[in-house]
Amino acid sequence: MTIDEAKAQAKALRAALLAQGTTISHSQALELVARQQGARDWNTLHARLALRNAPAELAVNDRVRGHYLGQPFTGQIIGLSGPASHRRISIRFDTPVDVVRFESFSNLRRQVTAMIDEHGRAHRHTSDGAPQLIVETDMGPPY
Repeated sequence: MTIDEAKAQAKALRAALLAQGTTISHSQALELVARQQGARDWNTLHARLALRNAPAELAVNDRVRGHYLGQPFTGQIIGLSGPASHRRISIRFDTPVDVVRFESFSNLRRQVTAMIDEHGRAHRHTSDGAPQLIVETDMGPPY
């Protein structure tokens, strides 16, 4: 079970109870789902699910892939610091990434430094709302 699945289960439980005439808050539904899963409370279940579904740790020299400003890349981590929720990462691209989306103009970047969260998503976003940087492990699902 993921955190999103647990939240969806709480929402469904709340709706089912409401259909039978029992009104509960969303937080009460989350607490009930947590107890159904054998946890003391929602915070405990949330922490357990976050750890179970946590991505692998990144390290300097790891091979990664992803998207920078919407452009795909592969590369190597050359710098990494800070806690998982606010990590500073530096990546050297295998092939320079063109960060301009115009056919008549290019601006190639060979490496980038950004702040990412525990899911490998940059804190900063492009004008269309996408994270500026999305980091995935080179061997599997998104970091």
